[in-house]
Amino acid sequence: MSKSNQEWWPNRLNLAMLDQNARDAGPYGEDFDYGEAFESLDLDEVKSDIEDALTSSQDWWPADYGHYGPLMIRMAWHSAGTYRTTDGRGGAAGGTQRFAPLDSWPDNANLDKARRLLWPVKQKYGRNLSWADLIVLAGNVAMESMGFDTFGFAGGREDEFEADESVDWGPEQEMESWDRFDEEDMLANPLGATVMGLIYVNPEGPEGEPDPEWSASRIRESFSRMAMNDKETAALIAGGHTFGKVHGADDPEEHVGPEPAAAPIEDMGLGWESDFGSGMGDDTITSGIEGPWNSTPTMWDTSYLDNLLNHEWEPEQGPGGAWQWRPVDADAVDAAPKAHDPEGEQTPMMLTTDVALKRDPDYREIVEEFQSNPMEFLDAFAKAWYKLIHRDMGPPERFLGPEVPEETMIWQDPLPDRDFQPVGDEAAAQLKEEILDSDRSRQQLVKTAWASASTYRDSDKRGGANGARIRLEPQRSWEVNEPAELETVLETYEDIQAEFNDSRSDGTAVSLADLIVLGGNAAIEAAAADAGYDVTVPFEPGRVDAEAEWTDEESFEALEPGTDGFRNYLGDADDSDRTPEELLVDRADLLDLTPEEMTALVGGLRTLGATYGDTDHGVFTDEPGTLDNDFFVNLLDMRYEWEEGDEDGVYEGYDRDTGEVVWTGTRFDLIFGSHDRLRALSEVYAAEDGEQQFVEDFVEVWHEVMTLDRFDLE
Repeated sequence: MSKSNQEWWPNRLNLAMLDQNARDAGPYGEDFDYGEAFESLDLDEVKSDIEDALTSSQDWWPADYGHYGPLMIRMAWHSAGTYRTTDGRGGAAGGTQRFAPLDSWPDNANLDKARRLLWPVKQKYGRNLSWADLIVLAGNVAMESMGFDTFGFAGGREDEFEADESVDWGPEQEMESWDRFDEEDMLANPLGATVMGLIYVNPEGPEGEPDPEWSASRIRESFSRMAMNDKETAALIAGGHTFGKVHGADDPEEHVGPEPAAAPIEDMGLGWESDFGSGMGDDTITSGIEGPWNSTPTMWDTSYLDNLLNHEWEPEQGPGGAWQWRPVDADAVDAAPKAHDPEGEQTPMMLTTDVALKRDPDYREIVEEFQSNPMEFLDAFAKAWYKLIHRDMGPPERFLGPEVPEETMIWQDPLPDRDFQPVGDEAAAQLKEEILDSDRSRQQLVKTAWASASTYRDSDKRGGANGARIRLEPQRSWEVNEPAELETVLETYEDIQAEFNDSRSDGTAVSLADLIVLGGNAAIEAAAADAGYDVTVPFEPGRVDAEAEWTDEESFEALEPGTDGFRNYLGDADDSDRTPEELLVDRADLLDLTPEEMTALVGGLRTLGATYGDTDHGVFTDEPGTLDNDFFVNLLDMRYEWEEGDEDGVYEGYDRDTGEVVWTGTRFDLIFGSHDRLRALSEVYAAEDGEQQFVEDFVEVWHEVMTLDRFDLE
């Protein structure tokens, strides 16, 4: 097979993640509304069908203890557990556990069988029930069928039909390796898992060492990257390990075949075929660790906590050759039934990650409280599990179905209900005039609107202009937002808002969130007019202003841009193992942009002069603040020759005739002339007949970014 361009030239900028945004790989078509389809379901009937599947053992993969519940919990957990706060990627949305690499990760061994067991349910409900929702719902149903009261369930996860090209899963070249820590044992950004191919941490212990204290440190680091504090982390581990067992009847390296992505075609997408005994049942090999945690593996209780805290544990290598922990006094621990032999017995075990909860003083205090207060344990696990499986779904208005809790969580970034009538067209026009008549420049207006809206991450539906959280901490102090200048713009908007709202007695009001967007729109319309184009940037009022007490400052820190190529902000680009242009593409992907949209946005923001610190880098025009195609014209003009400058990350464009420096730019700029595809797009906009199309395309994508978080308009 011939090499791809990326294989021939591995350092060439890869636009694959943006190309995914430009197409729909699924078969349902643009008119299909999954939310509407999901809401048409009888959820009780769906759950009944799932429970029937969980309690009907199949000969081709018999259920442990006659119940597939623990297997389904693991499947749901591993689907949602890939989420990470650093870039919002991963998680259960899209059902991407069905595709490589996730379907073939070592940590997901034999979850291919779990999905096949659910196929009759999926087949029955078709497009009305996505795999993404079914996988998570099966985890909830499993817990409920084993006596646990879940906190709730929300549907609305649309299926993807290919793997997400944007996710950086790590630098390693082999599975179950860990070249992702620095000398101080800090996990590299943006990763959440500590080992390639695992969801969180190595259950045997860091780097295969049964060291509970070191394991506790790795657990805390990994789970915090997935939005969990110590209490939530302890609740998830203790609650999840209340159910089921791990499987290591023998050494997986000696008996287990290839994962699904490498399996032969006749295996029909299944992997990990084992030649040990029957290859299933009590002969199952998954992780190589063997045994249950307690004597009641299909029932919710506190026996996991009792076993962990009431007994001493020592490390051993189990039958699968992996490190696990056995009770020092095995006779003092209630035996569990064998998973496939009701007459047989098996001594419970613990993982290094379990013993870590006992050895770490902070975790120990939490689990001891759970043991003494079972209802607190139940509540903590229920809410932590709910957070785990919904963290990537965004704000509450995206949650669908009859089991959505009435209680709103702060991690959902809630907004207050609107208690006023939004402005109409006439009032909006009046406000735009007042904004343009203020002392604020076009650049300031555009930069503030961009700073507010571009926090949006399509990965986990966080951020965006609605709520105007740019006026709250931590966003108002982010370096990229130029806090001193931002303060003056916000003061102007607050004055305009107060005057307008005080003048109305009909219930009409304008939020700061709407004013910030409206100001950017007004500046763009004026800039286009100066270039000879009469444009109106669409504006949908109705945004509200978030409240500080419902804004989790710490969690919003993850949204701070380390760099922003759209504003030519290099920031900490020197500290990244990726090039500035790769960081630009990554940010464009989080905004759900295509290559064409990214190109139009960068070109427009440059000609508007909307750069960090009002730098001239990339402002290839003599008339900044005018929306024309000068950025592309001058970037592609062969009159100029580019060389690296003395300033780090800055390039200088020399006039070939005079030798004078005419322009300065960064890699964020030059990539649009050096990359074949981006140059091809730039040529369209630089052509003599391309300026009008550029202006129209810029206005369209600007409006798109300003409304990315307007789920209330859908």
